[in-house]
Amino acid sequence: MPGHDFKRALYEVLEDTGKRRLAAQSLRNFLIFLIVANVVFAVLETVPEIRDTFGPHLRFLQLGSGVIFLIEYLLRLYVADLHPPMRRYGPVGARLRYALHPDAIVDLIGALPLVLVLVLPNQAVTMVVIFRLLRFLKLARYSPALRSLISAVAAERKALIGSSMIIFGVILMAATLMYLIEHNHQPEKFRSILHGIYWAITTVTTVGYGDVVPISNLGKMVGAVVMLMGYGLIALPVGIIASAFAREIHSRDFVVTWSMVARVPLFEDLSATEVASVSKLLQAFNVRKGATIAEAGDIADRMFFITSGEVEIRTEHGTVFLGEGNFFGELALLNQAVRRTTVVAYRDCQLLVLEAGALQQLMDQDAALAKKIMDEARERVEAGKKVLGEIAEEELEQAGIVPSDEDNNLQPELFEDGRPVKAD
Repeated sequence: MPGHDFKRALYEVLEDTGKRRLAAQSLRNFLIFLIVANVVFAVLETVPEIRDTFGPHLRFLQLGSGVIFLIEYLLRLYVADLHPPMRRYGPVGARLRYALHPDAIVDLIGALPLVLVLVLPNQAVTMVVIFRLLRFLKLARYSPALRSLISAVAAERKALIGSSMIIFGVILMAATLMYLIEHNHQPEKFRSILHGIYWAITTVTTVGYGDVVPISNLGKMVGAVVMLMGYGLIALPVGIIASAFAREIHSRDFVVTWSMVARVPLFEDLSATEVASVSKLLQAFNVRKGATIAEAGDIADRMFFITSGEVEIRTEHGTVFLGEGNFFGELALLNQAVRRTTVVAYRDCQLLVLEAGALQQLMDQDAALAKKIMDEARERVEAGKKVLGEIAEEELEQAGIVPSDEDNNLQPELFEDGRPVKAD
């Protein structure tokens, strides 16, 4: 159905899934630019000279941006029932559940300034400015690092609450002591414990404005102790967040790497522990745009995973483009023949490399693992899996290309006694 096809295409572009990667990335880059531009415009509009000179232009840009954000929100709501976790709730239930999702709420906040301006043009000035600045939160959708930081804070919320209680307890105790000590010496500055709390906060945070300071010897001693304690107290939540963030990044990278290895046909029958063992062999390196990753005529002895960027594989049948999450060179791990394809970085790339030698050493150490991998390789040979040089059929299918029956380069005689034999 044309309507369903359009809705599916819209979903793939908005959520960056499926084969419409270029359109999805273009939309993503445009929205990121628009979000940053809106925050800049909202800040510049508060400068009287800029507002008087470019006020109408800034308001027009803000209005246009609001329309775009509103359309984006409505379209995401429209395709919400295509999200796999929400399909079972039906069209209405899926959209209601999606509307309560944090990402959807942030999208709604981005669209609210336009609605407020149209409904309450005079009374909503302050709210409009606040919501315009809150559009910055939309960057969390496009920033894995920011999402990881939010996840880290949420995961350590109990520890952060505990550390905050400790800090507040120290502040309250310091404020009480300073009130009791300094109230008679400075009744106008330490009129109550509340005034002492202001001094304690500025001291614990090591800001020390200098507008309220103890003058008695005992007060100075208490102030010195509180200042020294401040360094450790402030470092407590910072250390919690930093360690949680590092752990979150490590976990995310491991999951991404593990999932990339697990979906390779050669490793798909391995257990989680065995896939993890293979994942540990991966080595990361960066490649600049235009650099040659693998050249025709070289010995194919490495497999590549693309964690970011895009590569160009030049074959006899044309050019194949593989992007983030794809892999190539799987058969190079066992069938170390001469490469018939040249692989060039189409964009700046981050790659994970699995060398045949490292995998062979792992297989030598683990006989069960070696048997599983060799059995899978033998089954693929017997099934007549098509190959284009060292590029397997599954790898070509990533780019929507299916090789012809003539492109069968992997032969059973490449294996002797369950071990691969290198081509001459």
